[in-house]
Amino acid sequence: MKNKKLKSNNTAEKNTPQPQQGFVFGKKNYVFMFIGLAVIALGFILMSGGGSDDPNVFNEAIFSTRRIHIAPMVVMLGFAIEVYAILLNPNS
Repeated sequence: MKNKKLKSNNTAEKNTPQPQQGFVFGKKNYVFMFIGLAVIALGFILMSGGGSDDPNVFNEAIFSTRRIHIAPMVVMLGFAIEVYAILLNPNS
């Protein structure tokens, strides 16, 4: 058997668009992502604390308005900022 060389069709390769090199998101997207991460971290910091040093003593501070209402809303706001950062078109 003879080895046949297959000719490649270079015209098809020339017409296909090449993928762009670089980051997936623009600078504006990354700025909003870092802002969102900071807001989420702030929400978790607001949730922390309220414990007791003695396990036999119950501390009512765990049920404060800051930990039950404000901090979860701050965390949800941070996640909303993250969604906005992902969906943001950096070219507009």
